[in-house]
Amino acid sequence: MKYLFFLAVCLVTPVLFAQNMQLVKLSKSELPKGVSYKGKLQQAVRWIDESGVNLVLTSETGETPNASADSEDYRDASLYAYHFLLFEDSIAQTWKVSDYVKECPLDIVLNFIENTFQVTDLDNDGTGEVWLMYKIDCVSDVSPIGMKVIMYEGTQKFAMRGENIVESSKGSFMGGDYKFDKAFNEGPASFREFAKKLWKANIKNKWE
Repeated sequence: MKYLFFLAVCLVTPVLFAQNMQLVKLSKSELPKGVSYKGKLQQAVRWIDESGVNLVLTSETGETPNASADSEDYRDASLYAYHFLLFEDSIAQTWKVSDYVKECPLDIVLNFIENTFQVTDLDNDGTGEVWLMYKIDCVSDVSPIGMKVIMYEGTQKFAMRGENIVESSKGSFMGGDYKFDKAFNEGPASFREFAKKLWKANIKNKWE
């Protein structure tokens, strides 16, 4: 019974494929009752794996005034990602990612990078690995921008943090460094290899 709604949605909603898992994109109107989030919905994706029926949402607030700052020039921004397990008569939130830029008087950069959200099963254990990648910074000049890759397998979080590469002038580049957290360093090599490929594919940023 708990899979019936998911199967019905599959009939009317475009399906993406993540290795052996089918990902179903949902619109805001198709979200189950009881699912809440902050900000503006960016993406909602649903799939079935060994843990059950999964739902991940990503959202962004965009720039908002900072209520405590003395000047209107100081602004905030936040982004979020949520994971839910859906049952026949209940919904359980299993993890949440939240990040923010606070009191920024410069240019706020805080957004999920287009086409980087993925669900994989690199270790072939039947449980999806959820990949999120975004930029985060408060900048005013031609300099590298902070980037993060956050991955969840079940409730285990993996993080890769660093900065992108910028071309400050023709043929001159800055940035590109990153670090894996303990979970990535101690986890399967396939996780690190996939993270590095994702990073490499999205590392360049050219300032006009």
